[in-house]
Amino acid sequence: MSAVIDAQRTPVRRISPRSAQRIASDEQALQVAHALAQEFTQGAAERDRERRLPFEEIERFSHSGLWAISVPRAYGGIGASWNTVAEVFKIISAADPSIGQIPQNHFGNLNVIANAGSEAQKRFFFEEALSGARFGNAGPERNSKNVLDVRTRALLDREAGDGSYLLTGTRFYSTGAIYAHWIPTRAVDDDGQPLFIYNRHDAAGLRVVDDWSSFGQRTTASGSVVFDGVHVPAAQVLHVKDFLRQANNIGPVSQLIQAAIDAGIARAAVRDTIEFVTTRARPYADSGLERASDDPYILRDVGNLKLRLHAADALLERAAGVLDALPEKITFEQMAEASVAVAEAKVLSTELSLLASEKLFELSGSASTLAVHNLDRHWRNARVHTLHDPVRWKYYAVGNYALNGTPPPRHSWS
Repeated sequence: MSAVIDAQRTPVRRISPRSAQRIASDEQALQVAHALAQEFTQGAAERDRERRLPFEEIERFSHSGLWAISVPRAYGGIGASWNTVAEVFKIISAADPSIGQIPQNHFGNLNVIANAGSEAQKRFFFEEALSGARFGNAGPERNSKNVLDVRTRALLDREAGDGSYLLTGTRFYSTGAIYAHWIPTRAVDDDGQPLFIYNRHDAAGLRVVDDWSSFGQRTTASGSVVFDGVHVPAAQVLHVKDFLRQANNIGPVSQLIQAAIDAGIARAAVRDTIEFVTTRARPYADSGLERASDDPYILRDVGNLKLRLHAADALLERAAGVLDALPEKITFEQMAEASVAVAEAKVLSTELSLLASEKLFELSGSASTLAVHNLDRHWRNARVHTLHDPVRWKYYAVGNYALNGTPPPRHSWS
């Protein structure tokens, strides 16, 4: 696929038959993630440079069984801890953060179903996930007032008379849609009430457009999804008006995954800094040293990066622990505590991913900027992914909660 994107082209989507192994434990999930990461690291720079969409890699990723680890035990999964889920995202994102980001909405949607789906919907969609189905995303509107302004409409199909809907709208930032068997989206009904709608990838009137042209996270293909009168059976619609008024973990879980991806990018940047300094960088002429790795200023900065990396890992683990400790039915106070804990982790993972990916060049020298290494992908990926929601508002949320007891906003970006 060319790096020059034709916004009018709809690519052939390689959606394979569903197939997935079953993972039996959190420990096995981490082992499988490490094995896949070794594989995905190979070719990550080339995939980014050429903008080669990782269809084969995504097949292996979902076939591994990792995409189903959050399915609750009551429905055949292992109900993996959020700490394990975050670690899996971090491991894969350190290898290739575009691949790491692609299932973020898959896990978010499984969490929505666990919280807001009917019993029949849980049984059906969880079995889909266990069988290897991938859930993508049709993200926010590109031209709406903000990410919470939903203009996509799902109108009751009164002619059909069976509770089904007709869905119309255009969405963007649709990470994972091009690889997905199911493409969920938010919409509002005839009365302006919120719905979560799960669309089959091959539904008539649904079109995925590969018009993602960002300089980072290039192979997520987070472009447009067009719904043109898509018929949606009632069983594929979640009515979430009442649910969204209740305390829930949807926002903190979504943000935890985002922070884990950033932590993975930071880990990769620190890893490649150390590798380049020890194997390729030359010492500065005035240092009188034989090796760049003996430069006291480089030693100081690498030490600082490692310290911050460990701190980011610790905050991420702490935030996941807060989520894992939540009871099945939570209070608004517990929801606020979880959001703040995740916000603290996201501040550090955001800032470190940017710092580490920029320090890489300062410490490694001019040779590290050569195109053959494509090390600028770390900064490009960090810069783009951390724009998902502005970290300046995380500082505000943490401070406002500490000083005034004001809880963070209750939505998926908080």
